[in-house]
Amino acid sequence: MGRVLRISGAALVLIAAGLFGWLALAPPELLKIGDGYAAKIVCSNVFIAGRDAQAVLADDVQAPGHPLLKLISVAVDSEKQMVTARILGFAAAGYAAYRPGTGCTSLPDGDASALAQIRTAAAAPAPLPDATWPEGEGAQIDPALQKLIEDGELAGPGMRAIAVIRDGRLVAETYGQGFDRSTPLLGWSMTKSVTAALIGLRVAGGHMDVARAGLLPEWAGDGRARITLADLMGMQSGLEFNENYGDVTDVTRMLYREKDMAAYAAAKPLSSETGTDFRYSSGTSTLLAKLWMQTFDAPAAALAYPHDALFSPLGMRSAVMETDEAGTFVGSSYMYATAHDWARFAQFLLQDGVWKGQAMLPAGYVAFMRTPTKASGGKYGQGQVWLEENGVRAGTGRFPADSFWMLGHDGQAIMLVPSLKLAVVRLGLTPSRLGYDVQKLNGKIIEALD
Repeated sequence: MGRVLRISGAALVLIAAGLFGWLALAPPELLKIGDGYAAKIVCSNVFIAGRDAQAVLADDVQAPGHPLLKLISVAVDSEKQMVTARILGFAAAGYAAYRPGTGCTSLPDGDASALAQIRTAAAAPAPLPDATWPEGEGAQIDPALQKLIEDGELAGPGMRAIAVIRDGRLVAETYGQGFDRSTPLLGWSMTKSVTAALIGLRVAGGHMDVARAGLLPEWAGDGRARITLADLMGMQSGLEFNENYGDVTDVTRMLYREKDMAAYAAAKPLSSETGTDFRYSSGTSTLLAKLWMQTFDAPAAALAYPHDALFSPLGMRSAVMETDEAGTFVGSSYMYATAHDWARFAQFLLQDGVWKGQAMLPAGYVAFMRTPTKASGGKYGQGQVWLEENGVRAGTGRFPADSFWMLGHDGQAIMLVPSLKLAVVRLGLTPSRLGYDVQKLNGKIIEALD
């Protein structure tokens, strides 16, 4: 019996050693993606939002995510402004580093030496003391609307911020525990709509044309040469891309394992004929960011552009768009801003791209953004916005025909209704499995206005 126990013990030691060696030297790709995700989320929330690293790991990464994420630990190097995440404390290390102006960047190889920093032309103007939003931060509270957004069932689980804009004024706002009007929050795929606006600014300057094809030299000679900028914006390019989360797919590999995300997306083949198939793709939006950035001769000018051309004029002091390791904005997913600044961007769209009397977007560009694409069956707009959310479509029920939505992962949503001069910003951490429906909140707000 003793000999059997010794042999069994030795076998267990060998198995454990083999497992340790496997995880240390050749961990599965899923574990690398998990650590990359944890490092990125913690980095952004520590260095942009000023939150506690362990609280972010527990609340933002582990609580709502894959069970394997609970095995991850993180270390923050404040001097190097870098975060390292490791599963089981030693395996599949993921890295992210912070640089002023460009936020945090995922680093598949852990090398932060090449990361660029933004040198902006001027700081956004400071809010006017005691002024109401958008010139300042003051609200003109509508008690009926304030009561609605403070209803826990309507606000939803994991709500972190709600702001209601009516007639160009902030008329209701509320925040989750630990968050306030000064906390920058991740918009996830709401960033796509900001990317569309940046393209609009370049169109206004004569640097881009939504009808243009032949977008990339590597697409010459095959069917991708026929893809137009408008096809990419409307998610009907026909490019292959798997947007499923929770496993090793195109979107998770792009966000956490690729140094050059736009190049990864651009290398995808056609899976259907351009203009015939709606395929929601974060790869497409990151490629769009690369395309507008290529309209600049100097990379530094492109990096400064969102701040100098959009955020600063609108007074969005908190807004940060983040880049990949190649220096391209992750135009699909990574923009942080306070609820007040997300609302400023929404108001900019409500005003058809006009701010303080200055037309920044081409006339009618916002109408173009919300023009339904044929390939989506009318669910998606031509400019990275939704025309239907959770089964509710613009023009049905209480929702006017000009309603449209900016939507992001885990419950980020902005409803815009130009005819009502209304925007409702709702930010939080609300996984879809919880079944929360932001349209119940939006519908009640529209009903209260009626």
